[in-house]
Amino acid sequence: MSRLILFNKPHGVLTQFTAADGRRTLKDYIPIPGVYAAGRLDADSEGLLSLTDDGRLQSRIADPRHKLPKIYWAQVEGVPDAAALRRMASGLDLGDFRTRPCRVRPIDEPAGLWPRDPPIRYRQAIPTQWLEIELREGKNRQVRRMTAKIGHPTLRLIRWAIGAWTLAGLAPGQWREADAAELGLSLGLGSTTRF
Repeated sequence: MSRLILFNKPHGVLTQFTAADGRRTLKDYIPIPGVYAAGRLDADSEGLLSLTDDGRLQSRIADPRHKLPKIYWAQVEGVPDAAALRRMASGLDLGDFRTRPCRVRPIDEPAGLWPRDPPIRYRQAIPTQWLEIELREGKNRQVRRMTAKIGHPTLRLIRWAIGAWTLAGLAPGQWREADAAELGLSLGLGSTTRF
């Protein structure tokens, strides 16, 4: 039977198992041989990372052809207006590619959110806003590039969900193995859409 590991990747951890000049990697947290990340998170991003020992499942999770939704919480500089959010939702030309339409909405700071280490810079004169963004693709640094394109750079980025799997109950650095029922969700690739 396939194994699926759900991991809350802390800020600064590289999404690889190989040593990286003293930087923290997955090997510092996950002592399970033979599992590999299904997708990536940049070192400066946090949140849900799935790992599996099943190549087909890895492809189903990571490949945008399967349209598996991924939900991100982004704390951005400033407060985007409705027009900026509509631009983002309809798809943006980022130069090397055009993003697919997505769902985006402002939210309050997520309840129970852990402090980031190191903390983001705080500037009293510039407000921030949290956004919930649902993508069905995942290009390199895509959310950060999208928020910058609408004039609101990302200060903190957390992936909350991949399909039906979420960070619920996982503190930074913690992982758990999905049970058989959760693994069965991978066949239908259920959604956590809340829009």
